[in-house]
Amino acid sequence: MPSDTIPSDPAVTPPVPKGQVERLIGKPEPEWTVDDMLDLVAEQGIRVVALMHVGGDGWLKTLDFTPRCTSHLRDIIEGGERADGSSLFTGSGIRPDASDVVLRPRLQSAFLDPFSPHPTLGFLCSHYGREGELLPQSPDTILRRAHERVLTETGLDLHALGEPEYFLGKTAEPGDSYGADDKGYHATSPFVFGEKLRREAMALLSDMGVPIKYGHSEVGYVPATARDETIWEQHEIELLLTPLPEAAEAVVLVQWVLRNLAHRDAMRCSFDPIIRRGHAGSGQHYHISALRDGEHLFATGPEGEMGEEGRWLIGGLVQLGGALMAFGNRDKGSFTRLLQGKEAPNTVTWGAFNRKALIRLPIQARTGEGRIVTPPTIEFRLPDGSAHPYLVLAGTAQALMLGRQTDDLPTLLDQTSAGYTLADMSGATPVPHNFDEVAVALKQYQPVLEEGGVFPADYIDAVVDHLGSIRNPEPAAV
Repeated sequence: MPSDTIPSDPAVTPPVPKGQVERLIGKPEPEWTVDDMLDLVAEQGIRVVALMHVGGDGWLKTLDFTPRCTSHLRDIIEGGERADGSSLFTGSGIRPDASDVVLRPRLQSAFLDPFSPHPTLGFLCSHYGREGELLPQSPDTILRRAHERVLTETGLDLHALGEPEYFLGKTAEPGDSYGADDKGYHATSPFVFGEKLRREAMALLSDMGVPIKYGHSEVGYVPATARDETIWEQHEIELLLTPLPEAAEAVVLVQWVLRNLAHRDAMRCSFDPIIRRGHAGSGQHYHISALRDGEHLFATGPEGEMGEEGRWLIGGLVQLGGALMAFGNRDKGSFTRLLQGKEAPNTVTWGAFNRKALIRLPIQARTGEGRIVTPPTIEFRLPDGSAHPYLVLAGTAQALMLGRQTDDLPTLLDQTSAGYTLADMSGATPVPHNFDEVAVALKQYQPVLEEGGVFPADYIDAVVDHLGSIRNPEPAAV
């Protein structure tokens, strides 16, 4: 293990507070009880309880209650409520004649809804089947099984952080003087109009208990035209490392908050992979970190050497990356973003610092004395704003397990290395260029995704069929 591997020491990096709810209850989130929630509802005058969850489409959904009494509220929190699984997970193998599922809240996910006109307590939920088992077709279940499989079989606790990039759009007005394409990185007001909204989003997310690393404006800028009077500028909110299930939840909540704020302010918020050809697209990269006994393991040594766990993940992702586009690149514009020559990966490669590689080893911040202050991560740069974060991260966990099982892994890593320069990537295998090619890759690696009971077979079959039914986009210029 490299000597500069950094520990996850609670004395150094204390748990991120659960925002307003933790402050109001007065004790750490792992200690919350149902009675704490009952007291919170009474003390804060909560009128609505929202059971929120993520469906097969990756969007946040809600089932709202106005509890009649304390016993009714307790039943909601402890038992949840039924819903129609065939509508929530269309095309996943759930039959309409046997489609009842149960939404059951996770107590430690509670947050106060910052947008409701009435005091509202929200919970994120898991999905259960008719016999009380976790629903196999639920993205939440798939991700939790993938996370648990890695922990059980390797002892590794996989953490991740998402980097949601997005465009804000406003109608052009006389006197507007904002940025220029590819020159908006870290710009501040008055040269960007979305700074205020971004900062408000970060504050609200923090109050909700979502761990934020930082936010900034990004390079993208799309000027108004005669056909479209909207000015678009790009921003990013980067999250903190958390276990895989929490990392996916955080991305979904970031998108939900940003869309709500943009709607309130009569702006448009887009996570589309591309707004207009020739301009920067929006990625949704994921940084992955593996911990064993509280220590982050992906640090590289003085000569760039990496421990076996990091090699497992890289080796798995260069094999499985194309198949994971089924979950991480779900829009026709995804292929334009990858192939138009901007800072997006278009070959199956990995490399240190190289932003056009599929997998990147980012630099780590250090003090002047050389002490590492950021955990080492491996960045998966292929997904974009159309991604389903639960399924992408579940597939990433399965990729690590694939890399662990790969014969002659050193040769594979040598063949797919991008080195340090763009020139080193000539002749590399391209990523899939259309949905048909993604479907072929997904079918090829279907057994890998199904291992350990993570992805149900009929779920993958349904995704392959769906990909085959989509009309492929026109080829994008490279």
